[in-house]
Amino acid sequence: MKKNVMQEASLQGVLKIILIIILVYYGLKIITRLFGPLLLRYVTKKAGEKFKQQFDQYQQPRQSTEGEVTIEKKTKQNYSNKDVGEYIDYEEID
Repeated sequence: MKKNVMQEASLQGVLKIILIIILVYYGLKIITRLFGPLLLRYVTKKAGEKFKQQFDQYQQPRQSTEGEVTIEKKTKQNYSNKDVGEYIDYEEID
């Protein structure tokens, strides 16, 4: 008789665990639907602020006072093929 009681208790425990897992799953699903968009807005807002801060930091040194003239030239880099190596002419012998 004890064996039968143990099997029932374990079956009830398994059913309780399965029920708890299902409730937690659907609870998390509902919570993410409610708070997901809010979390996404918060993350995009923070990323936008960080991007704007980095952009402003980059743009600040370029600001000049009124009447000041600055000329910026790009440095010209000469690329040469002299470092490629020596060309050797050869003929095939049959």
